[in-house]
Amino acid sequence: MSDPVTAQERTRTIEQMFSRLVPHYDRMNRLMTGGRDGRWRTLAVRLSKPEGSAVLDLGAGTGDLSAEFRRQDAARVIALDVSARMLTRAEEKFGHHRIEWLQGDALHLPFADASFDVVASAFVMRNLPDLAGSFEEMARVLKPEGRLIGLDITHPPDTPWGNMLRLGFEQGVTRVAGLLSGDRSAYRYLPNSLSGYPTADELSAMLESAGLGDVSYRRLSIGVVALHIGRKR
Repeated sequence: MSDPVTAQERTRTIEQMFSRLVPHYDRMNRLMTGGRDGRWRTLAVRLSKPEGSAVLDLGAGTGDLSAEFRRQDAARVIALDVSARMLTRAEEKFGHHRIEWLQGDALHLPFADASFDVVASAFVMRNLPDLAGSFEEMARVLKPEGRLIGLDITHPPDTPWGNMLRLGFEQGVTRVAGLLSGDRSAYRYLPNSLSGYPTADELSAMLESAGLGDVSYRRLSIGVVALHIGRKR
């Protein structure tokens, strides 16, 4: 596990950065994904089989994934994020019907063991200061047979086409987003967040080590996004 002080410092840095991005966050997500991020969330929720489930949306941001769980008939959604400003914006967008907005830390989830049928996240895993420790916490709060869903950017395939995608992401999309949002440092962070981040296969192995079975993933958006799915043993 990471040193606790280092993890706390990184969590604080991430909280401050994403809090700054609140006014531009949704618009930049649409821009950088070409409007596809909504479809990816819809798919992630559908694969979790959410009907009647208790769901934890980890790193809920401005609430789009939580709202999709509600739309697909989850019984109860707790949306947890480290940034109070993100959660305030989420409440403004979606209200409180079947969603509880809660500030908290992915390394210290304030829930009893086996509390949720689904634990899900969208574009969060790269930002966790201790990925293995966070997976252990996610598995802890999942009920037996519960589902973990993780949607995030991933390393493109190691092919000429994959290298072109990587270059376009690093040099094109994120620079434009930084210029339009007025926060270039935050959007420089985005491609850098893949440095040291596990490959899709390595991430699957980490989920298995945390106690999940039937782990699989699918690549989306010609390989630069991965959707991981696992089941609590």
